[in-house]
Amino acid sequence: MDDRHPPLRSFGRIKSRPIKPRQAALMDSLLPQIRCPDTPFDPKSLKPDAREVWLEIGFGGGEHMAAQAARARDVLILGAEPFQNGVASALRHIDEAGLGNVRLWDGDVREMIARLPDGCLDRVFILFPDPWPKARHHKRRLVSAEMLVELARVLKPGGRLRFATDWADYADWTLERIIASPAFAWQAERADDWRTPPADHVTTRYEEKKLGDCAPVFLEAVRI
Repeated sequence: MDDRHPPLRSFGRIKSRPIKPRQAALMDSLLPQIRCPDTPFDPKSLKPDAREVWLEIGFGGGEHMAAQAARARDVLILGAEPFQNGVASALRHIDEAGLGNVRLWDGDVREMIARLPDGCLDRVFILFPDPWPKARHHKRRLVSAEMLVELARVLKPGGRLRFATDWADYADWTLERIIASPAFAWQAERADDWRTPPADHVTTRYEEKKLGDCAPVFLEAVRI
């Protein structure tokens, strides 16, 4: 195998506690119906009447994704999450809200992005990803120069990227890479632009736990 192209690997836990029976049933029944293809695909083929296509990377338990999908049922939302308990939780939210505009990838988002055509997304959310705070683990962070190149490829010109974290070092890390990227323009004009949650932000239970070392930071960038 070529060492320059190592296999993709998700460093987070894939599964922790047993999945509840109802959610396990949805993993067997609903997930196969709404799973993203494992071959190259155009998202619009999944919902041809979609006004826009959004992607949430690492949707956790699916609260934010489901809330956004319920607010904008004319938008197709793709969600990627390798953590199986999170996928099971998201399926419950999707089922309870009767959401027909969500498609899931229960694996590494990089696998899915590689199958997407250029300029097919209008928005990308990366909300409170694992900060990997130890310096020796920084290479495991989702946000990297390489990831921004891939996101720039699949985002339309004018498409938006939203990143949020409650770890100060990860906020600095991400901002450095956004500013260094020739494909993105940071949108902040004053401190409140990164300190205040965007008007359409949905606060989740994870965010409310305040597990980080700072108040949430919200970075908005536009694909140039």
